[in-house]
Amino acid sequence: MIVDNALYRQGVRVDCGTATSDLTGVRSRATDEGDFVWVGLHEPTKHELETVAHLYDLHPLAVEDALLAHQRPKLERYEESLFLSLKTLWYVDENDAVETGEINMFIGENFVVTVRHGSGGGLHDARLALEGMQNVLAHGPSAVVYAVCDQVVDAYEDVAKELVIDVDEVEASVFGTERTNDSARIYVLKRELAEMRRAVQPLRDPVNRFATGAVRGVDSDAAPYFRDVADHLNRVAETMEDLETLLTAAFQAHLAQISIQQNDDMRKISAAVGLVAAPTLVAGIYGMNFTHMPELAWHLGYPMSLLMMAASSLAIWIIARRSGWL
Repeated sequence: MIVDNALYRQGVRVDCGTATSDLTGVRSRATDEGDFVWVGLHEPTKHELETVAHLYDLHPLAVEDALLAHQRPKLERYEESLFLSLKTLWYVDENDAVETGEINMFIGENFVVTVRHGSGGGLHDARLALEGMQNVLAHGPSAVVYAVCDQVVDAYEDVAKELVIDVDEVEASVFGTERTNDSARIYVLKRELAEMRRAVQPLRDPVNRFATGAVRGVDSDAAPYFRDVADHLNRVAETMEDLETLLTAAFQAHLAQISIQQNDDMRKISAAVGLVAAPTLVAGIYGMNFTHMPELAWHLGYPMSLLMMAASSLAIWIIARRSGWL
């Protein structure tokens, strides 16, 4: 569907008096120097996207990528326009899950077309914020690229903060006194970090190119804004690397804890077996009923055998306690 379709002139949104769906009407009013149109689409049908592609002369390969989604973050040039693909991320705390969406952008001299997939990464707030900054919006389509990248990377930082909390919880659980099974959660978090890495790492190169003014079609005067985005993106990448290291260490510590717990269990089992084995030995010997066994005919022989059983069990218990086996 077409979410919004607006004309901007000198950093200000122009009321064209047309419906949002009137693509041709808005496009035809972009006549002054510096005018540009921002068309926002959310999960468009093939017909809707082809209509926009025909009006703005978009390359068919890029249109196909935008329609099918599932693209790796990238920046490509098609004749006089750019095609930028970004992954959107948001965090579902109940499942320790990083959900993903996608934003594809077509950037031309006097237009920007954004194609969004997924329930996250809505651009309405980014559009409103940008419309409130006339000096930034005056940079034209480059301002839209900045606003979208900035919102997407801010969402990355939010996800990273949630993952930091979860990793801290895992560390506390692994090194706690209670027995826990943390391996499954560690695996889930490592998998979500991998999902996040697939969104963050490929985006660093395009953003760095924007930050150095090295991309034709993106205003070099907007480079300082992209440097801020690049700084945030690098910070997210560093956080991901730290979390990956911490999770690996936590998993190794978890395995070591399991090994130690198993050794403790074996010690307790061995001590318990010793407590039973010593009395059993005494009972086994005196249960053989040989004629010339010591103390066999003695009236106190039975209490003595019970005392020997109790004494042997007590001795084993004391030794096990001193050794830390019980």
